[in-house]
Amino acid sequence: MPKATALWLVENTSLTFSQIADFCGLHILEIESMANGDLDGKMSGFDPIISSQLTADEIRRCEADASATLQLKKSQYFEEKKSSKRYTSKAKRQDKPDAIAWLVKYYPELPESDICNLVGTTRATVRSIKNKTHKNYANLTPRSPAVLGLCSEADLDFVIAKLSRD
Repeated sequence: MPKATALWLVENTSLTFSQIADFCGLHILEIESMANGDLDGKMSGFDPIISSQLTADEIRRCEADASATLQLKKSQYFEEKKSSKRYTSKAKRQDKPDAIAWLVKYYPELPESDICNLVGTTRATVRSIKNKTHKNYANLTPRSPAVLGLCSEADLDFVIAKLSRD
């Protein structure tokens, strides 16, 4: 609700239009039109302090310094929590051996534990693909786990970077 937040900031603070525009991601002309009362319909302001977007201290700091920018308040609700167990759809479960084969082919020194965490599989599956005893080994086509959607590109890069550091 950036417009509602901007309206509240215009009405209740002495922040500059550019500070409000930067914080809310709006154009400065939109902020000026809100200040002039040119809004279509009746929009009520949305208090960013109550919604834990900003603190009163942050607003006071930016009111005192016109060149300062508002910073979002760090919140426990917006932190990305990493879950050790994640659901993988049936369609993607069939792709796990291909992802393991790709990791084993291009990064043979990668520890089994990292492969298991990255793809979400068991050590027994990783070992069977490494030893070429997997029941479907002849039909495997090595494909990147990031391309298959089993992990993010950032996670894959992190594991590879960790491997190169060691």
